[in-house]
Amino acid sequence: MPAIPPLRLGVNVDHVATLRNARGGRTPDPVRAALLAIEAGADGITAHLREDRRHIRDDDMARLKAEISKPLNFEMAATAEMLQIALATKPHAACLVPERRTEVTTEGGLDVVGQRDALGPFIARLTDAGIRVSLFIAADPAQIEMAAKLKSPVIEIHVGAWCDAVVEGQKQKAEAEWQRIVTGARLAQSAGLEVHAGHGLDYVTAETISALPEIVELNIGHFMMGEAMFVGLPQTVRDMRAAMDRGRKSLRGHVRS
Repeated sequence: MPAIPPLRLGVNVDHVATLRNARGGRTPDPVRAALLAIEAGADGITAHLREDRRHIRDDDMARLKAEISKPLNFEMAATAEMLQIALATKPHAACLVPERRTEVTTEGGLDVVGQRDALGPFIARLTDAGIRVSLFIAADPAQIEMAAKLKSPVIEIHVGAWCDAVVEGQKQKAEAEWQRIVTGARLAQSAGLEVHAGHGLDYVTAETISALPEIVELNIGHFMMGEAMFVGLPQTVRDMRAAMDRGRKSLRGHVRS
């Protein structure tokens, strides 16, 4: 068996900012959360600067870039405004996501097939600036193949439907979604793409998906910030890291839900 790449944990701090913004002021501070997560073992920090600034704000992105010692993953819509902010901030990576003001959270993957003409120059601008581009997409063969054609070095598979089905005990749906993820991850790797996964992961689903050798990074936020309310963020990071390590060691080659 070929060597399995290390598995990274990216911690999303959006919802620290959500809590701060519910009352205004400066606390709790997402930058402080990022620093605590890194100290506890996170490999990187993810933050989504939305058009409506419902959680992360512009100054949060600037402070994260200035103060954290690990890579910053800038989640963003493919808009002219966000492009200029990303080029000014110079994060390690930019993950392009779909975005609608009316959604509670990101509801699905980016349609790179339908938006190929707009995304091509956008990806090129970010790449030319030294920013590593990731596309947040469904585990759909057409989307994965288009991501490779557009020369995005990374995709992040939206695993929310699978996670929801697991939590809700919908075994048949969970099995079908899992098979899509397994097939998609293999296709992406064969196309030369680095494969990440995110959205809806908890300890159980993170442990399961960590067994896929094609996956090299998980980006997790909402669940971890909820857990942190009860046990603290450093302990939550350590517990998630332990779950991922258990999954990686098992290296399951079979399909499970």
